[in-house]
Amino acid sequence: MKKPLVPRSKPGNPERGITMILVALAMIAIIAMAALSIDVITLYLAKLEAQRAADTAAVAAAKVIALSGITGDPNNQSGNWALICGPDNGTNGLATRIAKATAAQNTIGGIAATTVTVTYAAGDGNSIGKGVADCSALALSSAFGVNPIVNVQLTRAALPNFFSRIWGNAGTNINASASAEAFNPSNSGNVGNQNNGGPLIPVQPRCVKPWVVPNLDPLNPSSTCTTDCTPIVSTSDGSIQHPGISLNGTAAGGIIGETFWLVADCQHNPNTCSFRKNGNGSGTGVQPQANYTNSNSTSIQPPPNLLYLPALVGTPVIAIPSCTSGDPYEEAIEGCDQPTNYSCGVPNANVADLRQNPANPTSDGVECLIHQGDLTNWTQSSGQDYFNSFAAPNSYPFQIFAGSSNPIVSGASLPAGSQVTTSPSIVSLPIYDNVATSNINPDVKNNVTFVGFLQVFINAADNNGNVNVTVLNVAGCGNGSPPVGNPVTGNSPLPVRLITPP
Repeated sequence: MKKPLVPRSKPGNPERGITMILVALAMIAIIAMAALSIDVITLYLAKLEAQRAADTAAVAAAKVIALSGITGDPNNQSGNWALICGPDNGTNGLATRIAKATAAQNTIGGIAATTVTVTYAAGDGNSIGKGVADCSALALSSAFGVNPIVNVQLTRAALPNFFSRIWGNAGTNINASASAEAFNPSNSGNVGNQNNGGPLIPVQPRCVKPWVVPNLDPLNPSSTCTTDCTPIVSTSDGSIQHPGISLNGTAAGGIIGETFWLVADCQHNPNTCSFRKNGNGSGTGVQPQANYTNSNSTSIQPPPNLLYLPALVGTPVIAIPSCTSGDPYEEAIEGCDQPTNYSCGVPNANVADLRQNPANPTSDGVECLIHQGDLTNWTQSSGQDYFNSFAAPNSYPFQIFAGSSNPIVSGASLPAGSQVTTSPSIVSLPIYDNVATSNINPDVKNNVTFVGFLQVFINAADNNGNVNVTVLNVAGCGNGSPPVGNPVTGNSPLPVRLITPP
């Protein structure tokens, strides 16, 4: 009898069932690896969500700082810093409250951060990630007023994962931090950056309106000054010459909050530019100045005012609304002119185009831009966004309310009269060195030097090309040494950007 080719297992063979044990062990390892992978992915995504929450919170707070005008009061002489970046006690610390509210909207693992800490620091290059809870403690630091930094640190406690459930642990804590700055170039060569005593750092806003104004503060020292008004910014170091915050449209506390009219200096009769004449209608033309008066004219608004020149619009304008009429100058008011047309601090790099008749395009452009419904009414809102009180905010921080024609209101997303933080009425315009270029020639293009920017809120326009504005911010970039490197860009003269530790 032959032996079988495959021997039969003998009773009691120790290898019997080993496959099942190996499979069971392999399954445990596979499940553990899968659980570990899930936990790693969960933690990774949670970390990304936490960082996004910290980033957006820091940027949101920095935007509040930029829009608040406190960099126009670099030494906190008005005592208002705490209203923007003080501790969050329900009345102070608007930026702090906005940062925490923004962080709460960006959940981490489906739940908002457990703790959010907001601090503030001066931009001296050594304060990123560190700071104090109340920026009024930095009142003696002009560096904060030039280059304020907001730091956000948050924690999402007890993020659940697979292994924490098995072992009964509370979960893993997720931490994230971010820092953002609201940069104002004014006096930036001396304070507010890591190159103290160095050259100024210029800015280049992405969206500037073509109204070139002289470097004159129409309300300082009084509304009767003309060519002897205090400069808005220093042409040497860019510093603000009348710093501080005022209420009711006056200049009692400083330039931030001042309210005045922009009046076109160039009259076209009908096709050539003639500067406005002296009060009696005779004499030589008036160069761009402050507080022009002419009792014989009903087409201009009385002091306080600034005579402006139209800027050259030589490149295609972007972001043009549908209410445009197609005039390039008007489109630059309604949309965004190219930023390369507005180089700050570069001698004679910019052009005022006095071939342009600004009157009707300015009225039509502002009417379209801010959704003003009645150009004959400039004492109250006829659809555009507005301050409380109209054209002369009487409390700080300044509050902007949505007009009935605001697109958000028209889309039924927001009731008219609701407080808003952004508005098409917030615009930027260039300041030129009227001393270095003291003789403007009519009916031609003139090269000028921009020494800063005004960020203003347009209250209203009339049907003669006059625009009533309230100052929100001032940014000076000086006129002298060439700028260092590429300019800091942003949507406003006070760019907001995330920064990282050095």
